[in-house]
Amino acid sequence: MAVPFHRTSKTKKRLRRTHYKLELPGLVRCEHCGEYKLPHRVCPHCGYYKGVRVLDVEDEE
Repeated sequence: MAVPFHRTSKTKKRLRRTHYKLELPGLVRCEHCGEYKLPHRVCPHCGYYKGVRVLDVEDEE
């Protein structure tokens, strides 16, 4: 197995890792209630998907 001849410096290591970062999920607003949700999924707040009610979600407000 190959062994590095020189130690990798902190700078080189950190430059290599600059692309390892968290990304926010792409959120969209629900057309019915206006809450944020993941695209192509049923809204967990109101239960609508593409303008049709598919879940019975009881409002707590």
